[in-house]
Amino acid sequence: MKYPTTMPASDGSIVAMNKSVPHPRNYGTFPRVLSLYVREKGLITLEDAIRKMTSLPASRIGIRDAGIISVGKRADIVIFDPHNIKDRATWDKPHQYSEGILYVFVNGEIIVENGSIIGELSGKIIYGHGKEK
Repeated sequence: MKYPTTMPASDGSIVAMNKSVPHPRNYGTFPRVLSLYVREKGLITLEDAIRKMTSLPASRIGIRDAGIISVGKRADIVIFDPHNIKDRATWDKPHQYSEGILYVFVNGEIIVENGSIIGELSGKIIYGHGKEK
C-alpha cells in the first residue's frame, strides 16, 4: 500500500442487490482502504489514499477529464466522513453498503444523499485508448 504507484481497485462485477454472492470488495474496496490502511494502520495519509484512487489511475490510463476537481473535468465526487468511513460487506453478508459515505455525485448529478441512494444512476462506461472504434 505504501508503494508510490499502488492503485487500489476492485475487479468486481456489477451485481444486483441481494443477487448472487459477490466478493465483499464489490461493496467496500475504497472504504476499506480509507478505514484500514489510513485510519487504523496509518500506513498512508488520507491525501495519498485519495490520490491513489483518483488522479493516479486516471493519469495512468489516460483519462484526462477525470481524477481531479477542476473546471471542465467530469464531476464524479464522493463526500465522506474520514472518521467513520468503513466497509461492512463480509463473506457471509456481501450485500452491505459501506458506512460514512454522505454524498456521491456522478457526472454532476447527486446519486447518494445522507447515505441513501436517491438519484438515477448516471454513470457511464469510460473506455481507454485500447478500445477499438
